[in-house]
Amino acid sequence: MRLPIDPQADASRRAWVACPVCDDARHCATCASPRNCGEHWRYLIANSGPVLHLQCPRCTHAWSLNTRP
Repeated sequence: MRLPIDPQADASRRAWVACPVCDDARHCATCASPRNCGEHWRYLIANSGPVLHLQCPRCTHAWSLNTRP
C-alpha cells in the first residue's frame, strides 16, 4: 500500500539522502558525486533538532532519520 504524499510536503524543502525502501539513487552518477541530483531527492517534511522527517516522492515511504553521528 502506497501512502499519499504528505500535505506538508513542499518541493522547495528537499533532502538528498537514500530512501531505505526503493534505493532509486543506487546507480546514479550524480548522486555518487558531491553534487545534488535533480531527480533523486526526498521531501523534507519537518525536523526536530537533528532528526529529519522525510518522504520519498517515488515510493511515498515516510521515515525519520537522526543525523547526529
